[in-house]
Amino acid sequence: MKEERWLRIIPVALIMYTISYVDRTNITLALDKDISTMVHDLAMDDRMRGLGMGIFFWGYPLLQMPGGYLASRWSAKKFISLCLIFWGACAIGCGLARTFHQFAAMRFLLGMAESGVLPATTVLLANWFPRAELARANGYWNLCQPLAVVTSAPITGKLLGWFDWHTVLIMEGALPFLFLPLWWYFISDHPREATWISSDEKEFLETTLKKEIASVQPIGKPAILPTFLKLEIPVMVVIYFLHNFQAYGCMTFFTDTLKGRAKEQNFSGFESGILFAIPYALTAIIMILVSRHSDKKQERRGHCALVYGMSGVSLIASLLLKQHFWISYAFLCFAIPGPFAAIAPFWAITAETMPRYTMGLVIGLVNAIGNIGGFAGPYLTGWLSKKTGGITLPFAMLAVGMLVAAGLCFLLPKAKMEPEVSTLAVPNASVQ
Repeated sequence: MKEERWLRIIPVALIMYTISYVDRTNITLALDKDISTMVHDLAMDDRMRGLGMGIFFWGYPLLQMPGGYLASRWSAKKFISLCLIFWGACAIGCGLARTFHQFAAMRFLLGMAESGVLPATTVLLANWFPRAELARANGYWNLCQPLAVVTSAPITGKLLGWFDWHTVLIMEGALPFLFLPLWWYFISDHPREATWISSDEKEFLETTLKKEIASVQPIGKPAILPTFLKLEIPVMVVIYFLHNFQAYGCMTFFTDTLKGRAKEQNFSGFESGILFAIPYALTAIIMILVSRHSDKKQERRGHCALVYGMSGVSLIASLLLKQHFWISYAFLCFAIPGPFAAIAPFWAITAETMPRYTMGLVIGLVNAIGNIGGFAGPYLTGWLSKKTGGITLPFAMLAVGMLVAAGLCFLLPKAKMEPEVSTLAVPNASVQ
């Protein structure tokens, strides 16, 4: 039979993080002048629209390291529960805003409220899934990113057709409060605290995870500073910056490109929506394949480099063939999945190579600085597009960034794998 933790921990974590991404996709649609009155109601020009979206990432670094630290030293379950309450209140606050400054303040606080969730959840998964399963666990959980785009965008679009933007943001902002009881019921911080798994599986997981932690834990008194002085930390920061730089920059241009081509090709609104969703559906498939293969081969760096390289090369090919819409579009479909597919092996590296008492802090630091790329990507691509009057230079910049990230992956550390702790073999377990 399948291990229940795959059916209990992963889906609940996926739904929780998908809810956080709803707050990112719904604001994109609410700020679309063609389907919402938000821009008019808050007297926003294009600069203010960009600021309203980007200010989310200004607050995003603030709780990254505290979130990782508290998840490691206190409780990931309890910390994320507090985040759900905080970000639900801020998301509803966005819907209650009556001026641009009120909206911008709520978006800033929303970014801060959601900022600790990724490092805390990554720590939680490392408490439940040994190395042989960790890339899959991270990959399945992070399916929320493409799935949120595919599922929430059409729903939000429909709601904006039925209700005003205030009501839609308040309704979707209340989701964390509705989900909190389920999170509290289903999630435990460690196998030893769970009453819903067998004693054999519990003992196996605790023993295996202790061995894996000991293999990267230095002997003697824990020292945090030496970890942050290692070369791989700034390398991870740069890679993750370029990762988010491409993911959000490419998303912005992909939307604009489809809008322009929709008129040229006489696409309907529904057809444009399908074209927008296809690469994110493909992304989910590639994420699963990469995470499974990474666990099977117990290799992380090469898998990250491969999908980053695929993204960079595909962007360049799409650019060179932009006169042929369908060929260019096909390459874009393989350019978008790169950063998403790299998430699973990328975050597995931290759990496999770093002491547990610093892992949460490192994840928080990398995610905090790296997510600045989520602001810089759309901003710089938009600025270059305005300066040059086209997408050629912005696409080239995003592609080069992906190729640089691919090369930097080989500076990341390798895990010291031990046969007795790297292969999971729980009786009656068949999850692959």
